Amino acid sequence: MKTLNYNFKQLKIEYDLSSITNPQKALFVDIETTGLSPRTASIYLIGVCFYQNNNWNAIQWFAQNLEDEADIIHAFFAFAADYSTLIHFNGNQFDLPFIKNRCELLGLNYSFEAFEGIDIYKRVSLCKHFLQLPNCKQTSIEKFLHIHREDKYNGGELIQLYQEYTKNPTTKIETLLLLHNKEDLEGMLKILPILSYGDIFNKPVRTTKVQANHYRDLNGKKQQELILRLKLINAVPIPISFHANDCYITIEGDHAALRVPVYTEELKYFYTNYKEYYYLPMEDIAMHKSVATFVDKEHRIPATAATCYTRKYSSYLPMWDYILEPFFKREYKSSLLFYELTDEFKTNREAFSKYASHILEMLGKSY
Repeated sequence: MKTLNYNFKQLKIEYDLSSITNPQKALFVDIETTGLSPRTASIYLIGVCFYQNNNWNAIQWFAQNLEDEADIIHAFFAFAADYSTLIHFNGNQFDLPFIKNRCELLGLNYSFEAFEGIDIYKRVSLCKHFLQLPNCKQTSIEKFLHIHREDKYNGGELIQLYQEYTKNPTTKIETLLLLHNKEDLEGMLKILPILSYGDIFNKPVRTTKVQANHYRDLNGKKQQELILRLKLINAVPIPISFHANDCYITIEGDHAALRVPVYTEELKYFYTNYKEYYYLPMEDIAMHKSVATFVDKEHRIPATAATCYTRKYSSYLPMWDYILEPFFKREYKSSLLFYELTDEFKTNREAFSKYASHILEMLGKSY
């Protein structure tokens, strides 16, 4: 077994790792294997990356022959014992199960039960479509972020190289094998800013400014919208914009502008306790029985869930979930909800931040 140590002194991560875990207790891990099945293949290289003494460092445990596999697994778990979180790229599907199965086959009593896990691949996959990534491979993300790597091989191509190495060890082949793993580790650190796109939808945002805007649509009709200026927890590395359901967002750095349509129309507020109401067809409203008893019986009928409402003409914001009350609808079975844009709401910055988070969640689910 061969152990190698690296120090990434010049590397600065453009992402607040502390927003998702304790950097001092986080260990990045990546493995190289002789195949895809742990029953027929072995692990020949385990690399880890960690933060220590104000620098990012890496260690690689390299099996110079297949008999060294158990030794590099021992070395990995001995080192990992001081950490609580494992960060990896698609490790939930490959790296961790592969190590676990190899431990079982080699009779090694190790597990990952004591560790929390963060899979970068899983988090990025939620943002794949609106980022227009061709796939979620690490190399694709590196290209998106304009990250250059010297290594030109993929894991599959390295299998043959390692087989050649076990038969005829050379410094050249060893360097190529180690370089791929080293750049995968360093690449995981460099692509961390990609997580900031996912943070847009699952981290709190702060509304810094709200302004009304009027414009004319394609038909020349005058429309109204609100523009919410937002402050994000983590800055995005590359500006983006996208839309869904007539809501638009543009993001640059840690600031965003969210445009939401304002609807000025008559909507209905539905009472839940409809059995206590009468519906008045001529007025097209529901009235509580304690008051409606004075209405001629010919002009009232028992209200149903669909007719137990009052109507109000006002300005409204759209909602896709029950986040603000009271909410209005166009019809009883309508899925789209509306919240009245009252003078009180216009001055409530906290409520606007809650509403902005809701719109961002809707936008995220639309892709």
